[in-house]
Amino acid sequence: MITMGVDIGSASSKVVILMDGNRVIGSQAVQRGTGSSGPQVALDAALVEAGLELTQIEAIVATGYGRRSCPWTRSEVSEISCHAKGIASLYPQARTIIDIGGQDAKAIRLGENGMIMQFFMNDKCAAGTGRFLEVMARVLEVPLGEMEQWHDRSAAPAAISSTCTVFAESEVISQLSAGVDKADIIAGVHKSVASKACSLACRAGVEPEVVMSGGVACNSGVVKEIARELGVLVTVARNPQMIGALGAALYAYEELKNKQLKEGIL
Repeated sequence: MITMGVDIGSASSKVVILMDGNRVIGSQAVQRGTGSSGPQVALDAALVEAGLELTQIEAIVATGYGRRSCPWTRSEVSEISCHAKGIASLYPQARTIIDIGGQDAKAIRLGENGMIMQFFMNDKCAAGTGRFLEVMARVLEVPLGEMEQWHDRSAAPAAISSTCTVFAESEVISQLSAGVDKADIIAGVHKSVASKACSLACRAGVEPEVVMSGGVACNSGVVKEIARELGVLVTVARNPQMIGALGAALYAYEELKNKQLKEGIL
C-alpha cells in the first residue's frame, strides 16, 4: 500500500511517501521562497525519488495551515495529530513534543500508544517561532544557518525582554549600538525562543522523553536552551521538518487499511 502525507506550512512544503506504512520511499521539503508552487515542486520531487506517478498513490492526507490549498489531497488531519502520530512512530517512549515551526509553536503531551493527552499552541504571534529567528538573523546580519555557531561563542547571553517581534527587533538594534557582543545577543535570542516554547511545554506538562520537531529543531542553540530551562535531555527528531508530513502519511495508511478491511480486501 502506497500512501502520501503533505504538510503545507508557512515556511515550507513537505511531502512524504510511504510503502506499507513503515518505509519512506520518497520525501522532499521545499522552502517558502519557491512561492505558491512549493507544494507541487515538493510533490514532483518526492514522486521522482519514489519512481511513481501521482495516480499510483492510494491515499493522501494533508496537514498544515495550507492543507486545503492543494487539489490533489483527498483528506485533512490537524497538525497536532500529525506531529503526535509522526513522533510516536519514531519514538514510542516520547511523552512530550515541542514543535517550533515557521510561524507557530506547539507543545504536546502524549500518553501510551501515542495518545494525545494535552496540547497548547501559540499561533497568534511570530515571537518564539522560526519567523522570529529569521527577523533577528537579518538584523544581526548573520545567516540563519550560522546562528547556532555564534551561540556557542557566547559567554553571557544578552537579555531579550520584549515578547513582541517588532519590539525585540528594536531591542536587538539598541544592544548592537551599545556594543553588546553579537554572540551574546544571538544566545539571548535563542534563550527567548526557548523560554516561550518551555512555557507552552510546562502548561501541557513535561514528561520525559522530550522530543523536538519542526525546522527550528535544527538550531542546536535553541535546543540547548530548551534542555537547560527544562532540566531534561531533549532529543531532536530525525528529519524534524518532515514529522508532520510523516504523520499525515501514516494517517493515510490507516485510512486505506480501514477502507480495505471494510471492503473485504484485507
